Amino acid sequence: MDVFSALADENRRQLLAQLQRAPMSVNELVAASGASQPTVSKHLKVLREAGFVSRRGSAQLRIYQLERVPFEQLDAWLLPYRRLWTKHLDALEQYLDTKEYRHDKEALPTKRARASKRGTKRRTLDARIRARAKTRAR
Repeated sequence: MDVFSALADENRRQLLAQLQRAPMSVNELVAASGASQPTVSKHLKVLREAGFVSRRGSAQLRIYQLERVPFEQLDAWLLPYRRLWTKHLDALEQYLDTKEYRHDKEALPTKRARASKRGTKRRTLDARIRARAKTRAR
């Protein structure tokens, strides 16, 4: 089974999370996960075949622990994608910060200026109407 198929199952990811804390026996993993012993054993077999875990001990007591190498290989494979997305997300963040800065600096004065112009236009229009009315009244 390939690495991604092994990690696709939520139960296997939970087992890996448990093993991240410390090496554990199958019974300890069963108690921590709440799944049945055969289910946990099947998931551990998949993880072992993918290289994520190893086991040691006798036939009665098997202790499982994480193996670093597959995680390091996975991290190395993801690195170019992480760089790509980091670059794009940084550019998006910069764009949004600039837009927000412009909005903060320009939007409020523009709104005030518009309101001021509207008020001036209204006053000017009112003055013209009054002037015409006075002229007609004479």
